[in-house]
Amino acid sequence: MTTSDLFPATRVAALREATAAAGIDALLLTPGPDLRYATGYDAHPLERLTCLVVRAEGEPFMVVPRLELPAAEHSPAGRLGLEFVPWEETEDPFALVARRLGAVETVGLADRMWAMHSLRIRDALPGARQALAGPVIGTLRKSKSPAEVAALREAGAAIDSVHAQVPYFLKAGRTEREVGKDIAAAIIAAGHVTADFVIVGSGPNGASPHHELSDRVIQPGDPVVVDIGGRMPSGYCSDSTRTYCVGEPPADFAAYYEVLRRAQDAACEAVRPGVSCESIDTTAREIIADAGYGDRFIHRTGHGIGLETHEDPYIVSGNTEPLVPGYAFSVEPGVYIPGRHGARIEDIVVCTETGVERLNDRPRDLVVV
Repeated sequence: MTTSDLFPATRVAALREATAAAGIDALLLTPGPDLRYATGYDAHPLERLTCLVVRAEGEPFMVVPRLELPAAEHSPAGRLGLEFVPWEETEDPFALVARRLGAVETVGLADRMWAMHSLRIRDALPGARQALAGPVIGTLRKSKSPAEVAALREAGAAIDSVHAQVPYFLKAGRTEREVGKDIAAAIIAAGHVTADFVIVGSGPNGASPHHELSDRVIQPGDPVVVDIGGRMPSGYCSDSTRTYCVGEPPADFAAYYEVLRRAQDAACEAVRPGVSCESIDTTAREIIADAGYGDRFIHRTGHGIGLETHEDPYIVSGNTEPLVPGYAFSVEPGVYIPGRHGARIEDIVVCTETGVERLNDRPRDLVVV
């Protein structure tokens, strides 16, 4: 898996075709995941404008601050044959983009573009309607190439190796923050360049799906939800949740954990080309609801993953889009009992030509430590 495999030279051309098909004159991509997807350039988001301009007609070009030109040229973008248009400190880069574009009716702006940039572009192109670039580039980003799947597989193996260590960190008498510090260090040691999130939800804190680390002391008998992930050198992300129990689990917790395990397994096995995103959500939700915990499953079943931890496609009721090979996403149902405890099981899966591949392999049965 090379940089050329992850960020092929054909990607900008494919993006130009998608721009034309969407009826947009040009996409303007500033630093962030969309720019990295298109070119491989992991540019720093700065007050100085860096912007890839992909026109529906005409050649693409990248406007860069003069002082950032060497970094852009030495990034994967430098081998794409792009025209780099450097600008000096005393120039107005927004006016430069407008002059190069000429008369346009609609421009698509990167979803993560800073407001200070989007407003300046609006002023420079007062006659142009602004739209989001996300729906255009998202049609390409959703379906992962074999190289991207390999990168996600590598990320999955790395985060699995961290979950294998979690039982050694979880001890009664330690705080969530202490455990989280050990997990964050293990994420980096496993090959990630960043530990993007570490959730250690013990006892009643496990009933809050996005609980932050706290100074709560873990008690004997506490269920603990551990949701962790980071970004690999490839730029692709990991995300996996397992639920542990420090000692003998409470009886009511053990009962609904088994329901959750069955729901997560069934939802993963339901993944195959042609089924809708919402049907995967329904598969997990019906099992949980039939067991009497429907009102305790309070979030969607999953989200896409790639250069961002959360991206299309979303596995949620109302999303009737059919799965296609290459779609990568989480399957993470949960059950949450306010004031007592909660549980979640999360794997990253990929829709294949014949069904599904799970990219996380740690045991899904309750781990008692």
